[in-house]
Formats: sequence, C-alpha cells, structure tokens
Amino acid sequence: MQELTMEETFDSEVNKSCPNCGAELKFKPGSHQLLCQYCGYEEFIAQEKSSFEELELQHYLKVVGENAYTETIELLNCKNCGANQHVEENYKSLDCVYCGEPLIREDIEKEGWILPGALVPFQLDGKKARQLFKNWVRGIWFAPNNLKRAALAPEGLHGLYVPYWTFDANLYAAYQGQRGDYYYETQRVRTKKGIQTRQVRKTRWSRVSGHVSGFVDDILINASEKKRREIPEKIAYWNLKELVAFSPKYLAGFVTEKYTISLKEGHHRSFREAKEIAYNWIRRDIGGDTQRIGHADIKLSDETFKHILLPVYISSYRYNGKEYLFYINGQTGVLSGSRPYSFWKIFILVLFILVFIILIAIFAQ
Repeated sequence: MQELTMEETFDSEVNKSCPNCGAELKFKPGSHQLLCQYCGYEEFIAQEKSSFEELELQHYLKVVGENAYTETIELLNCKNCGANQHVEENYKSLDCVYCGEPLIREDIEKEGWILPGALVPFQLDGKKARQLFKNWVRGIWFAPNNLKRAALAPEGLHGLYVPYWTFDANLYAAYQGQRGDYYYETQRVRTKKGIQTRQVRKTRWSRVSGHVSGFVDDILINASEKKRREIPEKIAYWNLKELVAFSPKYLAGFVTEKYTISLKEGHHRSFREAKEIAYNWIRRDIGGDTQRIGHADIKLSDETFKHILLPVYISSYRYNGKEYLFYINGQTGVLSGSRPYSFWKIFILVLFILVFIILIAIFAQ
C-alpha cells in the first residue's frame, strides 16, 4: 500500500505547448488524444497503467482522520456558492460552472486530496453539448428569449468532471422473517341485486430464516453533494465499464471539482445502499408472494473503494433573480434541467385566447 503524504504536488504535464504552434493542448472528447484547436495537431494519451487500483478501505479510513492524502491540488473556491474548482489550463478568466460568478486566479489555494484512480472521459465535445441544449430549449414552451440566447452562448456551457466514490465489498446477511403466500376464500355478500359471491385474497404467513451472500460492485456515491446543485437523478447514469486509469491529461480543457463528501461519510452512505441491496436479496431468497423481514444482520468484508471522476456539462442561467441549472451527461448526452417561464408570453397567449373567444361570440350573434 502506498504511503500517504502531503509532499507530492498534483503533477500535470497537460499545460505543455503544441510542438507545431505553441498553443495549449486540450483533451479531445470521444478519443484518447490531446488536440491543438489551432493547428489540428493530435497527441495520443499513453496509459501509464493497464488497469486502475481498488484501494483498501479500512487502511484509508484510519489515515484520512489525520488529514493524510496522496497529493495536493490547486483549487479556486467560488465565494458565491462555495464550489471548489480545478482547471488544467492557463486561463485568463474563468466563471464558476455553477453560478457564473467570476473566479480570480490570485485566489488559488492548495489542498490535499485522494488522487482519482479512474475516470470516464468526455464523449461529447462542447459543440455537440451546445446543440443538445439548444434543441432542448427550442422544444419548451413559454421560455424567455434570454434563455434562448443563453443556449447559443458557447461560454455559458462548462464541461465539469464531478467526483464520486465507488465502493466494493463481499456482503453477508443472516436474516429472520416471514414468507407470505396468497390464497383466496369465497365470501357471500348481500347487494342490491341480491346475494352474490366474491373472491377475497388472504395471506398465509410462515416463519423463515436463512442467509444471503454475494459481491457488491461499484456502489456509486456523489462526493460533491450540495442540495442547491445536486446532479439530477435523470442524468446520473454512466457506463462504468468505460472507466480508464486516471491521467491528468484527460482534464485538459475541462474543470474538475474536488470532493466535499469525505471518504468516511461516503462509506457511511454506501452502507445504506448496501443494506437496500441485501434486503432485495433476502426478499428474493424468502420467495412467496410477499415478504416480511424481521431482522437482518448485515456484514461487509474485503471492502475497497475508488475515487473517480465522471463527465457532466453544466449551464447556469438567472431569470428574475432565480438561478436555473441545466445538466448534460458528458458520456450519454442525456439532458435535465429546470426552466423558467416568461410571464409576458403566457399573458399575451391568454389575452389572445380571450379576444378570440369574444370575437367568436360577437360573430355568432
């Protein structure tokens, strides 16, 4: 197991210049290459590791309590919404991906973090993401004109790598409960039409006990959860089979957010997910038509974890003093967002309908 220290700094060779024209190289979504957007030069991202490592959980839980990390990272903290953002390029100006507030390069701070073990690279480039966003805006009714203009602005959409914890473990659960089997009885009831019969469903319960076991793979826990900017459930599905070993070169041209949910808290939340998995296994093991679980003793062993980064495009928009966020899954293209309504467009439509009804009534007379 690698010894954790604060001596290493997040080592990135991303900011090297294009050998042809001197411009910065950025990651090309949908590939494993760096691209110069000025002259078209491409450079393959060599995989330093053939696979990514599952880290022993209990070892890290012991040392994280002492603020031990694998490396340090340069972060810009948004003073408006609190988001921690890392950028792998020499930028002159940058806005917060969540709230749009300007970020100041002089405010960079170094913080420790557990280096990501893997990531899912962006599959959609900014042009494709903006087109998806624009098509979505076109399809919604009563959207303010400013929103439609925002959908066309390239600087309004940001590619962000969101941090997640994943947890693996062997699960064992001994349980006691009841199995319910349905049966039907015929009853005679008096109605307006006379005496009639009907079938009434009842449940025959029998006591059961046993155990279930198996391997729980990749319980996914959002590591930067905040209620006002939580990733919508609709887009929070990535194909983790496309994870690749982490290289900072994949971050070039994108923003990376540091986790705010600690490993310990992430592990606590993952146990709740593991409990739901165990209960589903137990219900299936009990069988019958319905089940009651009286007690379940759930144990996890050989627990491992990964810190991974997953791709999302985000656009923020303010209307009448309220903030709206739009999200696009950077791997699948699935889009989700809240939307404002234009009061004046709705008012004019209602007014038009009223005038139309009045005119029909006049002509009808």
